[in-house]
Amino acid sequence: MGNIKERVAYLQGLTQGLNVSNQSAEGKLLINIIDVLDDMAEEFNNIQMVQDDLETYVESMDEDLTDLEEEIYEDVDGEELVEVQCPSCHETVTFDASLLEDNEDLEVSCPHCGDTVYDSALEMEVTAIGNGQNNDFRYGIHPGI
Repeated sequence: MGNIKERVAYLQGLTQGLNVSNQSAEGKLLINIIDVLDDMAEEFNNIQMVQDDLETYVESMDEDLTDLEEEIYEDVDGEELVEVQCPSCHETVTFDASLLEDNEDLEVSCPHCGDTVYDSALEMEVTAIGNGQNNDFRYGIHPGI
């Protein structure tokens, strides 16, 4: 950006050195063009400064977000999670697999639409993947899935 400012300053110096004045129509035109170029160069400089500040701010936010993600996901690393697709809105719902081991009735609702995505009270038969045998699945996934 400094290069543009320097070039405009050079043009302003040329107009003064060549005695270009506001008296002639051409002189008025040249002086006004150079003034507009000077304003544009100043605006470019301001935009560059704001852009640099914005880049610094975004980098700072990115570092903070990375720290937060490491802190949050550090706690989740040891946990096994179950992902279920909601039969209504088709959003993925994730919950802790240890909830399936409890002997209590459990119903998991979709946080997006509120529909039930998992109900431990429902019993259903699930085909094992790989060998084609039917296994009695103690905890049934909602039949819409």
